[in-house]
Amino acid sequence: MGQMASILFIVVMFAFLYFFMIRPQRKQQQQHQQMLSKIKRGDKVTTIGRLHGVVDEVNETEKTVTLDCDGIYLVFDLNAVAKISPAEDAQAKTVAPESGAAAESAATSEVESASSAADDNADSEAK
Repeated sequence: MGQMASILFIVVMFAFLYFFMIRPQRKQQQQHQQMLSKIKRGDKVTTIGRLHGVVDEVNETEKTVTLDCDGIYLVFDLNAVAKISPAEDAQAKTVAPESGAAAESAATSEVESASSAADDNADSEAK
């Protein structure tokens, strides 16, 4: 009976390790590989050493990336990239249309609220 309990305890510990350590780490590793497969020229990246630069070249055969850090070109292993920010051109295209519509609706609501506030002030002064 005591042996069965200790074997069961070991099995439970391995299951715990798998579900709370190994499986999430594997999922995170897959997400990182997907992120690296989408890297392209012009993307802003941060390396694992917290160096910020812009991707100049990606060499898929050697698994390296060349970064432009203010005119200094550095070659890193592709796995050294910790984070990718999209290129500025892509951000500008997505932000500009949204901000125009949002600014228009915000301006309309500001005008409406200003006119209602003026009406409220006029009513209170008339009393």
